[in-house]
Amino acid sequence: MPYKIRNYLRPQVIDSIKVYLKGGSGGNGLPKYGGIGGKGGNIYAVVNEEATLMDIKDSIERGEQYKAGPGENSNKNKLMGKQGESLLINVPNGVSIFTGAGVKLGELVKKDSKLILAEGGTGGCSSNQFLGQKGQEQMIRIDLKLISDIGLVGFPNAGKSTLLRAISRAKPRIAAYPFTTVKPTIGIIEYDDRRQISMADLPGLIEGAHLNIGLGHTFLRHVERTKLILVVVDVNGFQLSHRYPYRTPADTVILLNKELEMYNDSLLNKPCILLVSKMDSPGAEQKFNDLKDQLQRLHDFALNFPEDHRPTKLFRFDQVIPIAAKYERKSVQYLRERLRTYLDIYDDMVRNENERQLAAFRNDLQMQNVF
Repeated sequence: MPYKIRNYLRPQVIDSIKVYLKGGSGGNGLPKYGGIGGKGGNIYAVVNEEATLMDIKDSIERGEQYKAGPGENSNKNKLMGKQGESLLINVPNGVSIFTGAGVKLGELVKKDSKLILAEGGTGGCSSNQFLGQKGQEQMIRIDLKLISDIGLVGFPNAGKSTLLRAISRAKPRIAAYPFTTVKPTIGIIEYDDRRQISMADLPGLIEGAHLNIGLGHTFLRHVERTKLILVVVDVNGFQLSHRYPYRTPADTVILLNKELEMYNDSLLNKPCILLVSKMDSPGAEQKFNDLKDQLQRLHDFALNFPEDHRPTKLFRFDQVIPIAAKYERKSVQYLRERLRTYLDIYDDMVRNENERQLAAFRNDLQMQNVF
């Protein structure tokens, strides 16, 4: 008897799944009377706000097949066969869908939007000897990219989960070791006037993530649909394990920069804030001052890195904010207000398609002291 995984051990969030599809076969025609068979049903993906990829996974495990209905055969009482029933697959908002060969079929990012995944076969007619054709068969891959206002980017144990818990209603698992977060968690920041901002705590990067090392692309794909990137760096630096070198806070900035650039350098055009965490730890003030000095000459600092670790396009931080999320409520409240201010400004400019104004605003920020 196969071992059955207990429900509490099953992953509750998955962001990629493969599904085998078969469009409906066309119905046969009727040569004697020139009757035409019905076309086979199509298969569509349609956005449903309550859908998850886990629902699809569960249905596959139950043995359900994703197969559209066949077209009706033509007969002497009904020369035009009825079209086969199409199949709708409910998917969450924010999915990208690919063929098994990696060809992108499309993206679904709006409520109730629909995408055809497999065509039904043509009904039998004079051009095909009145024989109904088979429907399209293919394996597809559905990838989910979370849609959130803010994405937290950082190496493991940088304090992202602590921050998310302090700033929102989310309750991510927190522990003092790397990779506590192994799946995306979204928290909602609520304000007194009922304004809400979504923030995604994404699994920690490691060096080489762009090559799909560690959690790799499982993490990086989720950054693409955020409006603002919040880079979180531990003021004490970071060392994943004894096999990796110790990295200073400035080192981690450069390496995170490189990972995002190698995956998709357009991510570096997004509005970006640097958050320096764990400012309540011993010696944090001096370490933060050292980091400020290095950030002010970041281009020159990057030249100290080997070429394969050195980004060619650097982060442009709109602000650098030190924070002790665990203890100082005042610093958390300040961050809440700054995030809202920036998002409101960026949203307004993007909504009005005023990219020049947005660029000018960000350039003005660079001219000011970002600390």
